[in-house]
Amino acid sequence: MESTGLDETTEYTISVVVPVYQGERTLAAVVAELEPYTRGARTPDGVSYRISEVILVHDNGPDHSDTVMRALEIQYPFVRILWLSRNFGQHAATIAGMATSKGRWILTMDEDGQHDPASIGAFLDTAVRERAGVVYARFTNERPHGLFRAAASKSSKRMMRTAFNLPDASQFQSYRLVRGDMGRKLASFAATGVYLDVALSWVTNRVATSPTVLRTADGRVSGYSLPALFAYFWRMVLTSGTTGLRAVSVLGGIIALIGLIIAIYVVVSLAAGNPAGTDGWASLIVVVLLCSGAILVALGVIAEYIGVSLNVAMGRPLYLVVDNPETIMPEEESADPEHVLTSEIPPLPAVRPEPTVAPHGTEPTPGAR
Repeated sequence: MESTGLDETTEYTISVVVPVYQGERTLAAVVAELEPYTRGARTPDGVSYRISEVILVHDNGPDHSDTVMRALEIQYPFVRILWLSRNFGQHAATIAGMATSKGRWILTMDEDGQHDPASIGAFLDTAVRERAGVVYARFTNERPHGLFRAAASKSSKRMMRTAFNLPDASQFQSYRLVRGDMGRKLASFAATGVYLDVALSWVTNRVATSPTVLRTADGRVSGYSLPALFAYFWRMVLTSGTTGLRAVSVLGGIIALIGLIIAIYVVVSLAAGNPAGTDGWASLIVVVLLCSGAILVALGVIAEYIGVSLNVAMGRPLYLVVDNPETIMPEEESADPEHVLTSEIPPLPAVRPEPTVAPHGTEPTPGAR
């Protein structure tokens, strides 16, 4: 076993941040799987760690996740809830949870149960071994998405890497381990419209990946439509800085060069004695449409940047934390957390296996789903 150079008594604390949008059916099982790690565990390389808190960020989804979250907070002392005033999106909800975390490391994961907590130890080993500020999951199996969506996601992230001078955007995942001090300081200055993974690239260039398996979804319909996915991609473009504006300048220069070439061609044709006529009207219309379209695209990109700056200048918040809505607008009796705790949340298994230290990829899943 490779030595990590750490004192054997060193124990890393991990804050788990889970943005919750549609977790009514899956969230209880996710928290139950995390519970054994709150008692302490060791990574395959022998590093000691413990989940010190699980922060559930309520992002105002369409189901009754809030009721399940209240029940989990009663059942588990390590669960904390962060209430957002409305749906701000996954990245904003994740940053809100990071801002209130206390652990030495921050683990972010989804609420749908596809992220395997058994990979936490391997993530931490990778972070310690490579001195990384961020460790992303590298899924070794195909994601349960359609062929078109998977291809569009991969191609767009490759384009971001080559065209916008970003780190390998294909590594970006919502299952990630982030240094706690780095995550909390980033949350203090992240503005509205920020793309979390791009913002992480602002503060560290030590990025690593760790292999894991993406588990099968439970049949829940994804909350991301194609327009929503495109909106996330466009946010990634805008967050990348002024590279998009530079691309507009390059586009303008290319079109100006094309116009100069056409002008030279016209002058040379007249000097050669070619008679003027109306034969060139089609090509003229094509050039006019091309230039007009390029101008509109350029104005649109510039307007998007101005819009982002305007939101920041007006003070539009990235997120807003509020009190528990139950204390302001009590729900019906049937939605009481005590009732949900005993009737709606599936009972936990009688015996849960302890966190394993077997090599990653061969270990049994802790707890039952």
